[in-house]
Amino acid sequence: MMNYVRILSLPALAALALASPVFAQAAKDTDAQFDKVLPQKVLETDAVPVTANPAAAPLAAPAPQYPMVQQWGVADARNLLAAIRAIGAEGLDPGDYNPDALQQAIAFGAGPELDQLASQSFSWLVEDLRDGRTPMDARKQWFVVDPDADLMPTGQLMSQALARHDIAGVLAGLDPTNPDYAALKAELATTPKSDTRRRDLIRINLDRWRWLARDLGGQYLLTNVPEFELRLTVNDHIIRTYRTIVGKPGRTATPQLAETVEGVIFNPTWSVPQSIVVGEGLGEKVLNNRAWAQKAGYKATKGSDGTIWVVQQPGPTNSLGVLKLDMPNPHAIFLHDTPNHNLFNLENRALSHGCVRTERALELGMTIAILGQGASKDEAVAISTSGQYKRVPVVKTMPIYITYFTMGRDIDGNLRTFNDLYGRDAPVLAALHAARVPNRTRTSNEKIVPIVDDLQNS
Repeated sequence: MMNYVRILSLPALAALALASPVFAQAAKDTDAQFDKVLPQKVLETDAVPVTANPAAAPLAAPAPQYPMVQQWGVADARNLLAAIRAIGAEGLDPGDYNPDALQQAIAFGAGPELDQLASQSFSWLVEDLRDGRTPMDARKQWFVVDPDADLMPTGQLMSQALARHDIAGVLAGLDPTNPDYAALKAELATTPKSDTRRRDLIRINLDRWRWLARDLGGQYLLTNVPEFELRLTVNDHIIRTYRTIVGKPGRTATPQLAETVEGVIFNPTWSVPQSIVVGEGLGEKVLNNRAWAQKAGYKATKGSDGTIWVVQQPGPTNSLGVLKLDMPNPHAIFLHDTPNHNLFNLENRALSHGCVRTERALELGMTIAILGQGASKDEAVAISTSGQYKRVPVVKTMPIYITYFTMGRDIDGNLRTFNDLYGRDAPVLAALHAARVPNRTRTSNEKIVPIVDDLQNS
């Protein structure tokens, strides 16, 4: 068993784990007892603080404006040239940053030409290390706004590097803090140059980490779609993992998002989309077969214009199961339970219509409600067993990242490769091998299409 770390103060959660039959039942769904949900080392230790995002602190006040072309001395320019030549360790190509022209300008000495070339090369390095080398149009179904450009402006970083005469140190400070990034870098360093296929896969996934915020926060949820796994993470240590079911390849593939869990919905209702009400005839079936509808938990209303609206009530057959995480987003993507728990035993779990169905969702939701100070142990148990719809807002919200990595550490900390479910590696690799182009936009230019059919039972 992996070594877990201490998390927040958890006396209530510990008591819940030991006392609640609801938690025990949730654990049985995966042939595990809930006393393993939070290992004893967690329960018997004192709390440790969750670290804050260090990148945000220096920029709490409005940052001053810094010019994009600054004055470079020859010594600093030589250090910049050395950093460019070593940038292959980050999976980037030194040739993208004008090393030959910079070397020639250094030979001529300090002056406007050196200032221009060095400033441009440094800026390009910052952009690629901080924001990612892959242009937005090659990031398929990527809908994440990376805050790092606002937290660490290029001109400010250049001024810091020149003031400290520490070009390499400032550039190194842009590396993502997640341990997966360091593991991928180490793997790249030991992979023979002749193994181009593996090196390319490492480079693809190094760049994907740079698309996200450098620091994901002290406490967050992260699900990797190709791995079919969700992780509850505190201070970059995995506290608990959950199997997932993700979108089928094609129109309902799960997009990549960075959202916030604002609440937990126990015993949710399901407003059935019109594509099912009309397209599959569910509305007429509910109206014409009351006995069946009551057993299935459906209620229908018919408007004056003839439109039929169907809502499935809370219950064991509800398509959302017994829990849904409230994470508002324009894509209508969220994490939820399912009545078909047997599907979590399948190896290929790309079965949904976009949303992420989560193993032991009740356990996860109760944990988030308690950690988020939205409910006490007794309240969470009472709400979950009531059978009634209840949204529990959390005081301490939690970020959630829906990611797509085809190489990364598994739950035991070992590097593994995962199937490229949606064929998203190819455009990233093509972009990495193509000539560098400026990243002119910071959000995906793909159309946002809410995926509303996920909630059908598979």
